[in-house]
Amino acid sequence: MDNEEKIVEGQTGIIEPVEIDQEMRSAYIDYSMSVIVSRALPDVRDGLKPVQRRVLFGMDGLGLAYSGPTRKCAKIVGEVLGKYHPHGDSSVYDALARLAQNWNQRYPTIFGQGNFGSMDGDPVAAMRYTEAKLQKITEDILGDIDKNTVDMVNNFDDTEVEPTVLPTKAPLLLLNGSSGIAVGMATNMAPHNLSECCDAICAYIDNPDIDTDGLMQYLPGPDFPTGGIIMGKSGIKEAYETGRGRVVVRSRTEIEVADNGRETIVVTEVPYMVNKKEMIEKIAQMVEDKKIEGISYINDETSREGVRIVIRVKQGFNSNVVLNTLFKYTQLQSSFAFNNVALVGGRPRTLSLKDLIANFVDFRHEVIIRRTRFDLEKAQKRAHILEGLLKAIDVIDEIIHIIRHSANVDEAKAELISRFAFTEVQATAIVEMRLRQLTGLEREKLQAEYEELEKFIARCNEILGSEVEQLKIIKAETLELKNKYGDARRTEIRPSEEEFNPEDFYANEDVVITISHLGYIKRTSLTEYRTQARGGVGMKGSATRDEDFIEHIYVANMHSTMLLFTQSGRCYWLKVYQIPEGSRASKGRAIQNIISIPDDKIKTYINVRTLNDSEYVESLNVVLVTKSGIIKKTALSAYSHPRAAGVNAVNLRDGDELVEALLTNGNEEILIAARDGRCCRFNETDARPMGRNSTGVRGINLEDDDIVVGAINYNPSAEDASEHTVLVVSENGFGKRTDFDEYRITRRGGKGVKTINITEKTGKLVAIKNVTENNDLMIIEKSGLTIRMSVSDIRLAGRATQGVKLINIKEGDSIAAVSTVNRATDSEESEGQGDPQAQSEDRPEQQA
Repeated sequence: MDNEEKIVEGQTGIIEPVEIDQEMRSAYIDYSMSVIVSRALPDVRDGLKPVQRRVLFGMDGLGLAYSGPTRKCAKIVGEVLGKYHPHGDSSVYDALARLAQNWNQRYPTIFGQGNFGSMDGDPVAAMRYTEAKLQKITEDILGDIDKNTVDMVNNFDDTEVEPTVLPTKAPLLLLNGSSGIAVGMATNMAPHNLSECCDAICAYIDNPDIDTDGLMQYLPGPDFPTGGIIMGKSGIKEAYETGRGRVVVRSRTEIEVADNGRETIVVTEVPYMVNKKEMIEKIAQMVEDKKIEGISYINDETSREGVRIVIRVKQGFNSNVVLNTLFKYTQLQSSFAFNNVALVGGRPRTLSLKDLIANFVDFRHEVIIRRTRFDLEKAQKRAHILEGLLKAIDVIDEIIHIIRHSANVDEAKAELISRFAFTEVQATAIVEMRLRQLTGLEREKLQAEYEELEKFIARCNEILGSEVEQLKIIKAETLELKNKYGDARRTEIRPSEEEFNPEDFYANEDVVITISHLGYIKRTSLTEYRTQARGGVGMKGSATRDEDFIEHIYVANMHSTMLLFTQSGRCYWLKVYQIPEGSRASKGRAIQNIISIPDDKIKTYINVRTLNDSEYVESLNVVLVTKSGIIKKTALSAYSHPRAAGVNAVNLRDGDELVEALLTNGNEEILIAARDGRCCRFNETDARPMGRNSTGVRGINLEDDDIVVGAINYNPSAEDASEHTVLVVSENGFGKRTDFDEYRITRRGGKGVKTINITEKTGKLVAIKNVTENNDLMIIEKSGLTIRMSVSDIRLAGRATQGVKLINIKEGDSIAAVSTVNRATDSEESEGQGDPQAQSEDRPEQQA
């Protein structure tokens, strides 16, 4: 005997060795198909899973019609378990309860009495407390089931029969949708409006070649039981064409304004499948954690009249901004992902909208044919009997004689068959005929019934012989369904695509951005910094640690993009609204917690209006200046594709660091200032454009121990060019303004000219800025003290002067950062004059 087959002593049969991986693969496939076909996925024909179908069929068997009384759910569950669904009672009761929940089902098929849960996630009461019966619409789902319209199979123990599908007139898979997780696949189908589904089905019957756009004229999109607003149609169309797609669903909200001007956001509808209670708790927690600002009060005032969530907005906050923030961070805005997977012929398939409608129409077609055949056979049997009865009445005297003289019924039937050529069925009906049918009136009734049956039989034969007639019946029954149960759409579909834009959550305003020496960043309202007279002592600007101090301060718009350049020459991107907000005295947040900057330090910044406008980014350049005097010019378009890990902006030589980044239009002039008080001015065109990974060329010729402290750009052809002056500040608080004309233009790489008279009293040069008299100057000391003064208070002076005292600095302290601020940004009389960063057309936005 070979190794493949071995007979084990004391046992019968053959043991066959198999590979365990093959056996596991085969067993798992069997298991997965069982889950797919018998548990998790709905049938495309009636839109029901097996347990749902069995619940409805079991309730129909108990006679729980809509017109009758309800019965305990425990009785229903026991009936279904005992006859059709030999699994846990929780699976049956959960399915029953879901079919009765009007926030889950667009058209519930079960009428529930008692506690069936809520959209707050409250659990359903125990089955011994609740009662149920079938809804009115379920009559059209189970109707004609006794007319051989669907296949019936034996139950699990062969004691009962159950349907493989229900002969529904309603397209339940479209009406109520479905969701389920099988093995290796899942389904998530949206509910729809019955009237619209009926219209789409009729449109398909009239034109089987109709496309998705044509169907969407009748069925524009999902209609969720909880209402809400679908934002845009592109996701709907994608789902209807491919079976997969995603739509954004927003809550329906209103903004109520009280007599005192206080604004309140009122939510009256929430997205489908959102737990309202959990959503409110999350909003309250985010308000408490200060992740969402501007909300003073939130309460759920939902009643039998409908959903009502009240969110009170704090005084001074824009309710639309608060609402957009809620849409972004909470389930007031949710998404629904279509995954139209259903069983077609016992196999799972991903279906388009047309596929769903076509399969349903094909199923209804089959039901109509089977129902008509059943009715025809029944009518023909009755007509056959009526023919015998009418014939028997004509010879009734002889028939009575035969019956009276027969020994038994069988003998009488046999005599009638042989004597008058009656069939077995007719003979049986004759011997069972009542005497009252011998009256003339009864004979007329039999004759009228026979004639009606003849017409009905002719009609049935006409239907079975014409596909056009069959489709007419499907269409008529569909329209009848619409008239009986059709209702208005609950979910609004916004025709225009309103894509989610994070900038909508933040007001279009300017803020002060500060970054400390140790890399802590924050944004602060510009109004927190008040203007002081020249020579003031300043006010506390930030709560920094002893070894930390504010190193950079500048003004930017909330909708701008910041290009952050590190001292090692890499570039990172950060939206201004992504910077955490803090008060003037707060410490801020470590920049490494916002963007990933390994072992590096942010050194300089550029404020860019947008990176999405190709014409804008192609027309501008990024000019980088290093500590050793190297300059490099690169097109802004090279930085228009943000990457989380950053990009290389310049290759630096050993010991060199990036000092400044400027945004230019290609025809400007560059001024590079050195610590020892010299400044080199040259045309931007002297520096040819280079790629991001290049090193650059010499911009200023420095002495051995000298370094670059800053650089500015100047557009002499701008309309307001005459208003601009060069501002320089020394480390001991001295500063002055000088006309640009006093700086002669030299070639790139020269030693430059004196820009400030450096003495022991003034200290070394620390900053150079391009300013106008409409600017304010913000100076921050290493101790954290801040002063804001008007640039117009600083007098014009020659290049070689030491300037005037701008700020009184205590012993041991020095200036850490200097920034310019447009005075109009927080001036009441200049409200509405535009972006303070905006300059002339020839002068683009740049770092403040």
